[in-house]
Amino acid sequence: MSFGETPVTLVGNLTDEPELKFTESGSALAKFTIAVTPRTFDRTSNQWKDGTTAFYRCAAWRTLAEHVAESFQKGSRVVAAGRMRQHDWTNDQGEKRSMLAVEVDDIGASVRFATVQINGKRTTSATQSGDPWNTGSNRPEPGNEPPF
Repeated sequence: MSFGETPVTLVGNLTDEPELKFTESGSALAKFTIAVTPRTFDRTSNQWKDGTTAFYRCAAWRTLAEHVAESFQKGSRVVAAGRMRQHDWTNDQGEKRSMLAVEVDDIGASVRFATVQINGKRTTSATQSGDPWNTGSNRPEPGNEPPF
């Protein structure tokens, strides 16, 4: 993430099936909308009350896009992390338009109300060596040196 970007985490439900497209260069792009409805507990009525639902237009790229399209469907409850992006354009009538959207960097199924089964597995050298923590190097990444 670059300096000045607005990070966002969304917890909500997909409003429709993810739409998978491919750019001319062959990059996968998944577009989808996440509906987020805040809930508060009203002590007076002793009931949960839904707030106003917000709809966030989202995009995921490359392998993540393909995984989104294969893994989620309308109604899936997800936790998505990404950053807000503003898109500006001029419509056919010459009017300037803009919208905010979330460019998703990571997304997963929420297990608060359901269970999931993970079907994928790593194909990196880490799992091929039998050690899932093996990074292929004995040197720690800069900034991750042990404190002793």
